[in-house]
Amino acid sequence: MRNINALPADTYTVVNKTIITDKDLKIVSMLYQPIIGYTAISLYFTLIDDLNNRDLISDDLTHYHLMTTMQLRLEDIIIAREKLEAIGLMKTYVKKGNVNQYAYLLFSPVSPNEFFNHPILNVVLYNNIGKKEYDKLVNYFKIPRLNLHEYEDITHSFDEVFTSRVGTIKEETEDITKRDTNNIFINRGVDFNLIISGIPDSQISKNCFNDETKKLINNLSFIYNLDTLDMQGIIRECINEKGLIDKTLLRKSCRDFYQFDNAGNLPTLIYNRQPDFLKKPKGDNSKWAKLVYTFENITPYQLLKAKYKGAEPTDRDKKLVENLMIDQKLNPGVVNVLISYVLQVNDQQLKKSYVETIAGQWKRLNIETVEEAMQLTMKEHKKLQKIIKPNEKKTVKAKNNQELPVWFNKENEVEETSEDDVKELDEILNELV
Repeated sequence: MRNINALPADTYTVVNKTIITDKDLKIVSMLYQPIIGYTAISLYFTLIDDLNNRDLISDDLTHYHLMTTMQLRLEDIIIAREKLEAIGLMKTYVKKGNVNQYAYLLFSPVSPNEFFNHPILNVVLYNNIGKKEYDKLVNYFKIPRLNLHEYEDITHSFDEVFTSRVGTIKEETEDITKRDTNNIFINRGVDFNLIISGIPDSQISKNCFNDETKKLINNLSFIYNLDTLDMQGIIRECINEKGLIDKTLLRKSCRDFYQFDNAGNLPTLIYNRQPDFLKKPKGDNSKWAKLVYTFENITPYQLLKAKYKGAEPTDRDKKLVENLMIDQKLNPGVVNVLISYVLQVNDQQLKKSYVETIAGQWKRLNIETVEEAMQLTMKEHKKLQKIIKPNEKKTVKAKNNQELPVWFNKENEVEETSEDDVKELDEILNELV
């Protein structure tokens, strides 16, 4: 099982798999932080500080040590760790037991040149900070150029300085520290057999789809949310006269395709499923538990698509949902409950002001889990039914004529759920899948 819930008493050891320089730390702060946030970067620096004087391996430490050092909840530390893993700065291993033992392997960031030419990192950084700040960063890391046209190269070669003589032979040593980076891994890939089958053999060379090119295609399909057929059509237009894929043209074509469908916007990265540590434990087979499981294990995009009867949701609705997770910082499972409830009580419409008002209230109430959102939704829906007649609209007008939910600015507590509550919630949410 990939995800295991860490406990404060669980131990960890930090292993340095690379040579981390001051320049690396500046790259992490300037280039990685705008993508994964301050907390994740702070965890990276804290783990570096945990290393012993040799900077290779730490003592055994507890996660409680991390919690007290960073003054964060363990849940927030886990999210930060997952971001470091996803972006290639860290790998995690675990040995299960009465007290789980974790090994946290640290890696160097990629070089600025690799970063600014990476199909995912480059695009997301640009979108997160904007053109002005992006151009500043590019200029900061640019190598100054000196015109050497009138200069003569007088560099000496090795054999001009040194000579060989009889001596002892020293075998190569493998386990010596070196600078090491960890690639971003995309688990979901395109179907290359389907792509290749749609392109005539006469148009491509045998080296057209090598490992490097496949990796680029997978990265581009992920960041621009392109399926196999989309990629197939784009790739066919990017094959040059040598039967190879023009990678520069492929990047541009994927970006243009995405921007055409998204009003000129570029993509960003968000958590797309409810974090495991906020999910309900397995073992309950009730209808309530099944509904909770559904909201916890589908993405808001999948939920919207189900509501659209399998059709593609509108750009407006997708942008609204993305804002709930990025701006309001609601968890994906909570967003699923919110979407489903608003569609149910608002005649299948996601009105932006209505949705964002409820989202703001939920954020103030610190609603983090699906169950909390469902219980609060059900409780407030009951209040609503008592106040409004069946043939009236399920919203009330504020003085400024803005539509607000009737429970706006009221205190609420999460209650235990009765069988009648479960039945009513099932009716409200219609068991989406």
